[in-house]
Amino acid sequence: MILTAFVQALGSRAALAADALAAAPSRLTAAPSGQINTEGVISFLASTIAPILLAGLGVIFIGRAGRGEISRVLTSSAIAIVGLAFIAGATVLFLLGDNLIRLLFK
Repeated sequence: MILTAFVQALGSRAALAADALAAAPSRLTAAPSGQINTEGVISFLASTIAPILLAGLGVIFIGRAGRGEISRVLTSSAIAIVGLAFIAGATVLFLLGDNLIRLLFK
């Protein structure tokens, strides 16, 4: 039952993503200057990939909890939270890195 709801939710997300990609094809084309659109890549990762990965983790955690493996669920949850904290820290450094370098090498 949970898996069915997950697949339906994933299907609706995929349909929304396909509609968004069809409506805005200019986001997928490379910039004429040869530069990489880092804002587009980051927004894609944050809006599409991260929710899918978190939903997968949620399904795994719910499955383990249903079998009575609560200690493994808590351990995995803690590891996932620490991983998300590292990803958030890396994102902050990525976004603020230019300003930090300017401060250090003035």
